[in-house]
Amino acid sequence: MDKKKIIILLIALLGLITAFIFIIQISDGFLGKARLREGQDKVTEFALEDINFNEVSVHDPSIIKVNDTFYVFGTHIAAAKSADLLNWTHFTNGYTTPDNVLYGDLSANLAESFAWAGENDADSYGGYSVWAPEIFWNNYYVNEDGTTGAFMLVYSASSTYIRSAIGFAVAQNIEGPYQYVDTLVYSGFTEHESYDERSTVNKRWDETNIAALIEQDMINEKNPNWFTNDGEYNNRDYPNAIDANLFFDANERLMMSYGSWSGGIFLLELDKSTGRVVHPGEDGETADGRLIDRYFGTKISGGYYKSGEGPYIHYDPNHNYYYLYVTYGWLEADGAYHMRQFRSDAPDGPYLDAAGQPAVLPGDVSHAAFGNKIMGNFSFARELGEPGFGPGQGYMSPGHNSVYYNAETETSYLVFHTRFPNRGEAHELRIHQLFMNRNGWPVVAPKRFSGEVLSDSFKTVDVLGAYKFINHQKDNDANVKVSQIINLHEDGTISGAIDGTWARDGYYTAITINNLTYEGVFVETWDEAAKQMVMSFTALSDNGVSIWGMQSPSANATPEDIVDRVDKALTIANQDQIVSDLTLATTGFGQTTIVWASSNEAVISTEGIVNRPVDQDVSVTLTATITNDEVSKSKSFTLTVLAEHEVALTAHYSFEGDLGDETGVWADGEVIGERIGLEGGNLSFEAGVSGQAASFNGESGIALPDQLINSSAYTVAFWVNPTTLTTHTPAFFASTSEQNWLSMVPYGHIGETMLWSGSDDWYDAPTGLHIRENQWSHLAFTVEGDTVAVYVDGEQRFTSKGLTNYLTANTGYFALGVNYWDPPYQGLIDELVIFEGALSERAIDTLYQEVDLH
Repeated sequence: MDKKKIIILLIALLGLITAFIFIIQISDGFLGKARLREGQDKVTEFALEDINFNEVSVHDPSIIKVNDTFYVFGTHIAAAKSADLLNWTHFTNGYTTPDNVLYGDLSANLAESFAWAGENDADSYGGYSVWAPEIFWNNYYVNEDGTTGAFMLVYSASSTYIRSAIGFAVAQNIEGPYQYVDTLVYSGFTEHESYDERSTVNKRWDETNIAALIEQDMINEKNPNWFTNDGEYNNRDYPNAIDANLFFDANERLMMSYGSWSGGIFLLELDKSTGRVVHPGEDGETADGRLIDRYFGTKISGGYYKSGEGPYIHYDPNHNYYYLYVTYGWLEADGAYHMRQFRSDAPDGPYLDAAGQPAVLPGDVSHAAFGNKIMGNFSFARELGEPGFGPGQGYMSPGHNSVYYNAETETSYLVFHTRFPNRGEAHELRIHQLFMNRNGWPVVAPKRFSGEVLSDSFKTVDVLGAYKFINHQKDNDANVKVSQIINLHEDGTISGAIDGTWARDGYYTAITINNLTYEGVFVETWDEAAKQMVMSFTALSDNGVSIWGMQSPSANATPEDIVDRVDKALTIANQDQIVSDLTLATTGFGQTTIVWASSNEAVISTEGIVNRPVDQDVSVTLTATITNDEVSKSKSFTLTVLAEHEVALTAHYSFEGDLGDETGVWADGEVIGERIGLEGGNLSFEAGVSGQAASFNGESGIALPDQLINSSAYTVAFWVNPTTLTTHTPAFFASTSEQNWLSMVPYGHIGETMLWSGSDDWYDAPTGLHIRENQWSHLAFTVEGDTVAVYVDGEQRFTSKGLTNYLTANTGYFALGVNYWDPPYQGLIDELVIFEGALSERAIDTLYQEVDLH
């Protein structure tokens, strides 16, 4: 071989070695760059380091796959599509009519259903309520032209919590348009003529399709049990007719489960050629004592006024079980909405959970003990110094699911909507993969779907280390289950927040805690915060409790790496204006410990207790010793503890026919236009809570004197009476720039009255309510260092730390009713007072009580 060929071979060999080393580095590095896995579904073949998600909001999603595209259809005629279950785009236009993407002329097309509920009526007054559709391909459906096969869109039209109807429309194209066929089931009817508030619909039972069914001998007479003693609808035992779900049973019968809340979930057979209901016709009882109603069908879950909605039945031919999913709770973020699971070997039940408890309640008892709880409120907390951003990742009120089953790969996916911690009522679509445990129960992946597949090729060493552990428990509680750190050891023991044992058989795992065994699987999932694949486990106990574990990124980090990360992340806010007790971190990423020392424990203790001086500010140095394993590092903070001062009134604008300051210290306010910096505007005065008040017309504001507040501690209080509530509209606004501001808004982005601040550092201080239009309310907030408290009508509604105080220098700009961006305030403002220093709760209540609104 000549010298030239040898050189070429050596260069090629060097290139291969370099490439191999690079691959090892990126796969084993601290951020654990992920790799493409074998066996992925065609639509999810991508390199994991390129994973991203395009989010959509589709409430109550029903999923279907058509050719190579996934579709979800949801409440308020929202729908979206995706090629990979990760990146979604909307394709509908909501309630737009007559050019509605799905229904064309919405009012005309669904007129028969709307005659009973859902259009400009009662709770849907002024609009529509078309909810929770089911999308379903029925190959047996006979079209008007004699051909077979159609997409059935089975929708819910609703006007109250019990007066609703389920109807369906069909199309040959999945994206519509859909043509109305029939209204299938009605609910909320009464024995006598009756009307709901803001409604002209007569609720008498024979205004539904029941009279026609009796006339056609499809059912016998009306059932007196449908009504209470006073002739109202019996919603203890009978359903709200919404939330349909269609499926074929093992014998290719077309079935529909449906129902919401108090009366339970029911099952009916449909004629698969027409899509219409095959009513039982007569009342009866199942072998296990459950109700069969002539009209509503067989009860399969719930009852006795207990929550339960969004039923979805998935038949698994491999295990020959029908799996029933039901969501308990109320859908809002604080409503404890969560998903439960049962199964049966027959489509009409009885459905039982892992403990053998029935889905149909045995009486008026708490239903917390009934049903496998597969997911509730949770948060995988992000530890101090951990890769990623924010406080962690989790869900609030996840629920109303459907299931997608891929027959080719025999994989299943849980499809649902969820809200999120600290994001109010904003909701998005989420998809988590389901895995079957050794007991034949589906368990839910702890993280959203990213293309993961089960594999038994990993080694035991791959599952060892620290995990973020969540126990969903079996309660109906709205509290967030926050992760705790546990450790899986090579000897099969578990330590940390819990003690127990673990074992694996391929990807299957059995985890035992307090003599209770949880059966599940190990699977690598995508950690969005850390941007890496991590080993996870999901498992279910015999009493129906789900547990999750997600490996902490510390498993792949050295103690030196961990200590450096905690050191960089450790900080104390507002170091030059300490006015209240400090929350000093004592733990960090990777089971790091932090021990504090103080140069003056009489002023700041090692636990963070602050004793403010009286005469003058004091400087104190706190030193943190950060330790992981045998690696330690120190970090010091020099803090200024501000001396206590008496609270003093600094400004009082009473709006008695002018914009003057009653203290005489500050200049008059100035009428401005609809944004800060715009001239013009027009202001008037009307009767207020005390004398007169400033009246804002929605096109003007008041500029208050610059530098009105320039302190580390202050109080702002005033009365408001809005005629219109619009999102983000400020009552009081303060800023040092368009990026640094705080705003007291009667109606914030989460639908609550709140103080919020941004935008370099976002901060929300919600009150848990929103004040009413055309009604006087007293609003106040105090700031002391980074501590803020917000009050409504003299009652403290929020207090916390973490606010960035922008108003400590002489650069502030202040306004009433306007800011730089949002709609101006409409209504009255009266008795604005500003104090230097933070008033006490009692003093704020005194300000409120000083005014007699009666």
